[in-house]
Amino acid sequence: MDVTKMLFNNSVLYFISFLLFALWAFWPTYYSNPFHVIQTNIHVHGILMTCWCLMLIAQATLIRFKKYAIHKSLGKLSYGLVPLILVSGISVAHFNMTHNTDLPRENYYSDFGHVHIALLAFAILYGLAIWFRKDSATHARYMVSTLFPAFTPVFSRLIHNNFDFIYPLLPTFNGIPIVQLVGFGLADILLLILCILDWRKRKKWNGFPIAFLVILGYHLSDLTLYHFAAWRAFVDWVMRLPLS
Repeated sequence: MDVTKMLFNNSVLYFISFLLFALWAFWPTYYSNPFHVIQTNIHVHGILMTCWCLMLIAQATLIRFKKYAIHKSLGKLSYGLVPLILVSGISVAHFNMTHNTDLPRENYYSDFGHVHIALLAFAILYGLAIWFRKDSATHARYMVSTLFPAFTPVFSRLIHNNFDFIYPLLPTFNGIPIVQLVGFGLADILLLILCILDWRKRKKWNGFPIAFLVILGYHLSDLTLYHFAAWRAFVDWVMRLPLS
């Protein structure tokens, strides 16, 4: 299978599918009635992430129809959009954690990583996509990979809202099901399949194999860092900052 051809021809379908899953996941808590959300930073982050998904769809459509000049011009908007996504994501995470005082302390330090390490992985993958923007095949691989850090929030909310019967099947952490394992597993499996398919044809590390290592590093860090005193001290320091 020629993965490059598949990406150029079908990426728009993948991006639309992901947006539909995101709308389904966040429909009860946000999209169905966004005006009931009072916090400005939540509105801002929701709008920015929706814009990111729409931009990916637009960019993939432009590539599909060979509108390269427009694709290049539109892509420059991401230079402003991505930093805003990172800042708003940190702000929302800070707000949620400062208002969720019922979590056991270990879960508190773990939850910090759910968002912040995901944002770091997103930033790395986006940065690689921009670095290789003149190599269209590699650029496309990293742009597609920017969706994988978002698998966890999307599929965790889908389970919470629609498939909570899965809870007994999941391991727990201080009595709380580790729901993020579903998103982790889906992302890792899909990326591993893409790595295998791509390696058969392309024989290059640059692209999905690097993206897989970034995502795997995010997942392993999320599941282990809370054990370390240095991480806990860092989390405590960040949470004292006026970020929300």
